[in-house]
Amino acid sequence: MNLKSTLLATAVCASAGLALSAGAATSPATATFQVLMTIQKSCSVTAGAASNINLGTVDAGAAVGTNGSSSINVTCSKTTPYKIGLQSTNNASTAGLGTMKGAIVGNTDTLTYQLNSNTQTGPVWGNVQGTNTVNGTGNGAAQPYTVWATVTAAAPTLVTPDSYSDTVTVNVYF
Repeated sequence: MNLKSTLLATAVCASAGLALSAGAATSPATATFQVLMTIQKSCSVTAGAASNINLGTVDAGAAVGTNGSSSINVTCSKTTPYKIGLQSTNNASTAGLGTMKGAIVGNTDTLTYQLNSNTQTGPVWGNVQGTNTVNGTGNGAAQPYTVWATVTAAAPTLVTPDSYSDTVTVNVYF
């Protein structure tokens, strides 16, 4: 056998071996990757005009003891623990006390009221976490909470005829 034939035979065998090893690979070739997302806990609160507590129209001497209620809604992600606090704008007290002020310029009379949960005399509802807040656990849907307001004091006892109001901030701690 001459050198040329030997080289040709070697080349044929080598290419056949390559063909065999290429054919031996599995099809399809595979790899994997992940799709990832992190869900943060979240909460929202709905109040506003629909949640206003209108104590109505009363005679000045009959204001004390007047009460009313309304609802707020809290929506938190599933299993998220939260605390709801209420804070009067006109009163720095975190004990659920509020102060309504008159709308007439120069009227310095006020009406004090107490915020409560559950009933008009129920637990005080203030803004000290773990002391006078209302606890809840999110379920992904809106959960209603009833807020009660009861006029506790008028200063002076007979107040100037006027429209009295206060704004309450709802804080949801989660």
